[in-house]
Amino acid sequence: MTSLEDVRTAAREKLKGICAVYPVCDGAAERICQRENYGKAIGLGGAGLGGSFRANVEALANLKLHTRVVGDPFDPNLSFDFFGLQLSMPILGASTSGMSSYNNAITELDFCRATLAGCRQAGTLSFRGDTWFYEEEDHFALTSIAEEAGRGVAIFKPRDQQTLFRLIARAEELGCPAVGVDLDGHGSTNFARAGKQVYRKSASDIAELVHSTKLPFIAKGLMHPGDAVVCADAGVAAVVVSNHGGRVLDSTPGTAEVLPGIVEAVGQRVLVLADGGIRNGYDVLKMLALGAKAVLVGRDLIRAGIGGGALGVQLQMEHYRTTLRQALLMTGCSDLASVGRHVLA
Repeated sequence: MTSLEDVRTAAREKLKGICAVYPVCDGAAERICQRENYGKAIGLGGAGLGGSFRANVEALANLKLHTRVVGDPFDPNLSFDFFGLQLSMPILGASTSGMSSYNNAITELDFCRATLAGCRQAGTLSFRGDTWFYEEEDHFALTSIAEEAGRGVAIFKPRDQQTLFRLIARAEELGCPAVGVDLDGHGSTNFARAGKQVYRKSASDIAELVHSTKLPFIAKGLMHPGDAVVCADAGVAAVVVSNHGGRVLDSTPGTAEVLPGIVEAVGQRVLVLADGGIRNGYDVLKMLALGAKAVLVGRDLIRAGIGGGALGVQLQMEHYRTTLRQALLMTGCSDLASVGRHVLA
């Protein structure tokens, strides 16, 4: 396996009936991932009719970039500091989980290993997620992060507070650079189908979690400035603007649509990250131009990990880096600090 196209071809075969690995992953109604949603687990599709999934892609597609080609030559610097960890790009793996339920195409632990190792080999970092069959004493994310000597960000579903305290403490012991909770995960249909409890978290709940650890705490799954302000007031170090890939509520805006309002509300106080619909480095640049400091990518890494393991993930992340470099070069941005709203047409 030598190319990303090889990886995608392998993933297409392994995910037959679940994901056709289309050239454009947009959640359109005729896509396999969306058709198999009715009466079944969501899989790789979106909630309901998939409107939120599509909105993420459409919001980015509707943004255009200015081309700037006159000036002194430069080689764009893509380096990004993530809480003291120097990364090769502002692009990280998202906190996906549950891949072993897709045709048994890969074991859960092997998928976690693939995302962490592949991102490391590309000079960046992956978040690791949480799902209903992860047990406190047999948690695939924490096991894989331990094998990577702590190089991974553990993001937990909003379980009960005492369980989260223990899981967060384990992540700290492993040496994770940060830890967090998927706040919108209380709407997880997979947890509900399995009869497992997750909880809506209050401001005081979030503050308790923040103060339970020395690690930077990340509040993931925010789509409203008001929620972001509450989390910033509770002491979080970062927020992730995300609608869970369109998987917990249909008919939301795309994340790129709400990102500027959240940046305006809390961008001077906390690190703002974003995910949703990002398919290449041009999309990454658009999110950065709207105020995100870095982005997370999910569905592409699922296909890459299933199709090619750690190498597949590495190739996918290198594709993101290559296309982001081209986007910076052609818009006249020499580094991340020079990116702003001015690059958007």
